[in-house]
Amino acid sequence: MTEPVICLGECLVDRLFEVGKNRQHSSTEWTDYPGGAPANVAAAIAKLGTPTRMVSCLGQDDVGDWLIQVLQEQGVACQIQRYADAPTRIVLVERDETGDRNFIGFSAPDPAAFADAHLAPEWIDGVDFAGVKYLVMGTLGLAYPTTASAMERALDKAKQAGTKIVIDLNWRPVFWSDVELAPPTIHEFLKAADLLKLSREEALWLLDTDSASEICQLFPHCEAVLLTDGGHGSTCATKQHSLSLPAFAVDSIDTTGAGDAFLAGFLHQLCQRGWESLQTADAIEEILRYASAVGALTTLKPGAIAAQPTPQDVNQFLAAHP
Repeated sequence: MTEPVICLGECLVDRLFEVGKNRQHSSTEWTDYPGGAPANVAAAIAKLGTPTRMVSCLGQDDVGDWLIQVLQEQGVACQIQRYADAPTRIVLVERDETGDRNFIGFSAPDPAAFADAHLAPEWIDGVDFAGVKYLVMGTLGLAYPTTASAMERALDKAKQAGTKIVIDLNWRPVFWSDVELAPPTIHEFLKAADLLKLSREEALWLLDTDSASEICQLFPHCEAVLLTDGGHGSTCATKQHSLSLPAFAVDSIDTTGAGDAFLAGFLHQLCQRGWESLQTADAIEEILRYASAVGALTTLKPGAIAAQPTPQDVNQFLAAHP
């Protein structure tokens, strides 16, 4: 069976410290959750009912085994390279009283000392893009030369197969050994996107604008831009339309993975409705509303993948919030 969506990139562990705690406190005051933006998107799409494949590189360790098990339990098909010379990445995350998180480092000091920095271009040669509608990637892998080469190879193969390219900017400076290299590298990579997703803060950081319409015009190849602004809502802009919706008001516990879940909800709807639905303002509004519900529901529990809603959860939520 060909999965219509391939998510490529980091799959890792988010080590969430208790609210108000951090790594200087007792080592018992944290909980490990599966994460990584591409993995979060893959798990959420699969849970919503769209078959999805995850392409990644994990360490040959128990943590890697656990992450694959989690993805498979979510219904994600896994095409995972195992790298014996570096561990699976563990990200250290602090949270404040509102559930907002801050990425403070890794379980080892060198950002490049983890398996996801070693996704091999040769591994991509074994990935079949025939019949795949969407390839989803972030930009964190661009910080590591081997993985960056693998991502470029995936882009080439996907384009040849007629697959739409979805890029989530996902700016996390802690992943980059040389932060100054990030802006030009990321900006160049975004030119390949058919659909670009980014937060308001990321847009201002890289592009000096928070207008989704302006961003869509900045990238001639890009057909749609998704701009998220946390509790303030989201915008979808195409060359013809721009629609904004307020966020659903919910009592958030943990915002980790909310943007990933939002993107998953959007792509799940695109798989059901077709890419051409982005030509219609009414359809964009319905898709945006569905995606917003998926994102909001994901903030109601700790963790990213663990908190993702089922289709029934989303439908009930939307029915209760007309």
